[in-house]
Amino acid sequence: MRYLTFALTKGRLADKTLSMLEKAGITCEEMKDKDSRKLIFVNEELKLRFFLAKGPDVPTYVEYGAADIGIVGKDTILEEGRKLYEVMDLGFGACRMCVCGPESARPLLSSNQLIRVATKYPNIAKDYFYNKKHQTVEIIKLNGSIELAPIVGLSEVIVDIVETGSTLRENGLKVLEEVCPLSARMVVNQVSMKMENERISKLIEDLRKVI
Repeated sequence: MRYLTFALTKGRLADKTLSMLEKAGITCEEMKDKDSRKLIFVNEELKLRFFLAKGPDVPTYVEYGAADIGIVGKDTILEEGRKLYEVMDLGFGACRMCVCGPESARPLLSSNQLIRVATKYPNIAKDYFYNKKHQTVEIIKLNGSIELAPIVGLSEVIVDIVETGSTLRENGLKVLEEVCPLSARMVVNQVSMKMENERISKLIEDLRKVI
């Protein structure tokens, strides 16, 4: 039997995923060793392998078959646009992708004039403004604190993930429009889904019971 390989998103998402897998009887003791320098962790008994990757890389590993299964945020799936099957909403890591800015920017979102939008998610922002709102915008990609952009006049609004909204409030910004809800999802390589259908389907079934 070949190994089924999981790509997990580093950080909080991986921790939550592992505790969810444990409830379904899937454990990986090696991963609990916080000092381990290992890159790949194995459960010999269940023939499973796990590795940790940065969020944006998880869909890439899955599309190319380096991982059969990936656990990653919906924001990353939308932004990366890879060819894979999204099979399950895991329900944790829930938040929203929103258009945010000062209250004074609200009229700009309905006046169809050209505005600048700062974001870490240019593809999601482009899709929302061009295809859903039919508004032409200039998209500025940033990597750091997106909230800074409208405050210093780099952009009129931002497109970013909102969990509680406290950072926005502290900086005089608010949610102006919701783009889409987000949470952790399970994705599967298209070939693996055919070749290992039985094992993957059982795994999904087991996880559904614990969610």
